[in-house]
Amino acid sequence: MPSYTLIWLLAGAVLCLMELFLPSAFVEFIMGISALIVALLSLAGVGSLGLQIAAWLLLSTVLIVLSRRFLQPRGRKSKMVDTVVAQTLTEIPAGETGRVLYEGNSWRAQCDDDQLYIAPHQRVYVVRREGTTLIVMPDYLLR
Repeated sequence: MPSYTLIWLLAGAVLCLMELFLPSAFVEFIMGISALIVALLSLAGVGSLGLQIAAWLLLSTVLIVLSRRFLQPRGRKSKMVDTVVAQTLTEIPAGETGRVLYEGNSWRAQCDDDQLYIAPHQRVYVVRREGTTLIVMPDYLLR
């Protein structure tokens, strides 16, 4: 029964190094780590080549899924690249939501400062988006 330990070590090292030159959101790195773990299993004399390949595939899949779960930012807050101007359609009471006209569409909006009231038909700046709600600040505060 041939030992595939060296092959798994080389494959793991190559995959880990490939992540440096061809970034793939850690997929290659995780597959390389899985190959190194399988090399340890091979060194311990565990299973045939088919079993080692199955272990590598299973480890790679599990580690990629776990890394996505733990490395993704919590919540769905998206940061907008540029601050953009919008116009309030309704009032935005302090700590509550209202409506703004942004890029030709009506959006739900909330003031970034929970203590501020924004009157209707006021110019506001969109500072970020949280889901389908725009977070805005009044124009007069940012001038």
